[in-house]
Amino acid sequence: MRQKKKIEFLTEVELEFMTRLWELGEGSVRDVLAKLAPERNLAYTSAATILRILEQKKFVESTKKGKTFIYRALLSKDTYQTRSLKDLSEKLFDNTPASLVARLVDDYDLSKDALGEIRALLDRRLEDDNN
Repeated sequence: MRQKKKIEFLTEVELEFMTRLWELGEGSVRDVLAKLAPERNLAYTSAATILRILEQKKFVESTKKGKTFIYRALLSKDTYQTRSLKDLSEKLFDNTPASLVARLVDDYDLSKDALGEIRALLDRRLEDDNN
């Protein structure tokens, strides 16, 4: 019998919910709904379903307080960003992070300040590697 593939990535809607949960720290379905854009106009039951799916996927956990479930992220935003960028680098940039960075630098109209920040990050990393 085949094992189910581990679910490592979020759908667009799940990412939207995780982003709000990361902002909140923890919250109920209503708390998360309140953080969504007003034009989102999502039903309470739909939001509850999405949070339950995230719990099944082990991205969040819930505790019951009275009649309300309180959700909190099990995965930090930083950890998810790292996982996603590594996957993107491997699949789309032939496992060459420099190509990924080059694409970002080439395709975005970065200001001199932004480029300076990138240079400072690289200089700091090179300095750390030399110590």
